[in-house]
Amino acid sequence: MDGGDQENMNDKNYKIAVIPGDGTGPEVVKEGLKVLEATAANFGFKYETVNYDFGGERYLKTGEVLPETAVKELSTFDAIFLGAIGHPDVKPGILEKGILLALRFALEQYINLRPVKLYDSRFCPIKDKTPEDIDFVVVRENTEGLYKGMGEFQNKGTKDEIATQISYNTRKGVERCIRYAFDFTRRRNKKKQLTLCGKTNVLTYAFDLWERTFYEVAKEYPDVKTDYAHVDATCMWMVKNPEWFDVIVTDNMFGDIITDLGAMVQGGMGIAAGGNVNPEGVSMFEPIGGSAPKYTDKNVINPLAAICSVSMLLEEIGESKAANSIENSVITVAREKLKTLGAGRMGYSTTEVGDLVVKGL
Repeated sequence: MDGGDQENMNDKNYKIAVIPGDGTGPEVVKEGLKVLEATAANFGFKYETVNYDFGGERYLKTGEVLPETAVKELSTFDAIFLGAIGHPDVKPGILEKGILLALRFALEQYINLRPVKLYDSRFCPIKDKTPEDIDFVVVRENTEGLYKGMGEFQNKGTKDEIATQISYNTRKGVERCIRYAFDFTRRRNKKKQLTLCGKTNVLTYAFDLWERTFYEVAKEYPDVKTDYAHVDATCMWMVKNPEWFDVIVTDNMFGDIITDLGAMVQGGMGIAAGGNVNPEGVSMFEPIGGSAPKYTDKNVINPLAAICSVSMLLEEIGESKAANSIENSVITVAREKLKTLGAGRMGYSTTEVGDLVVKGL
């Protein structure tokens, strides 16, 4: 489909792949696309979407997780909009590894970008914290570490069983993530402070590499302040003093953990959006809350995280004004309309929230 008003178009035409996925994914994707269509009309860009049915239903019918042609096809798009992956009738890990991790790795989406931003103090579980206190970004390395899947069992199923899982970190992979984080901190232009989150006192190989690379690259960015925090301390400060953070850079495993904590600090999964970014290729944007199958087809799930994912997508492809318009509308809707950010407790249905965001653009 083409989005937008033909009389207000410029010559930009984007190709966006859409993977609605499982559970409530199709519902929130529908609202995200509704907002995208209205935004395109307002800001005069064209786009077309192509839907892909990757997910649990396809797997249960065909036994296929991703077709062989998927990566090649998706690499031709300007961006990917993903709803959710995870089906109650499919063993955990099959879809997550076969779709999410497979696409991140094959498309070299080596950055996981997670803004943590509080839109209204009512939604924050931390006492006396305001939107001014909670506004930071986590830059997570997205294709290495423990998620590389390297390891083995020995004597599996016996009392002498040993399981090893290897955190695989390359200088190239670590450096490109850290360099992206420094560039992002500079562009963000707020506190211009970048914190390395690690565990140098225990993980003395992996985080020796991370720490040395971090401070070597830092020499090229004298305008960016740097500091370091162990991951356990980072978790403490995210709860006690989230205002200390501007941008955090970390590895795949720690990033996975602290971004979920960040989602709770900002008000819950209903507002948390993320990007799997390849700065030189195609990036994929998604709400991070998962498929939430118990809410499927009830029209009660919060679509704001998916709508914020569309904002991130537009920012990545260069439509910054359009991206800001969506975020500003989301902030207004969250502050002035919603009772809570939780499914079924917002005071509005999924589709009504999408309509409110469109109205506020």
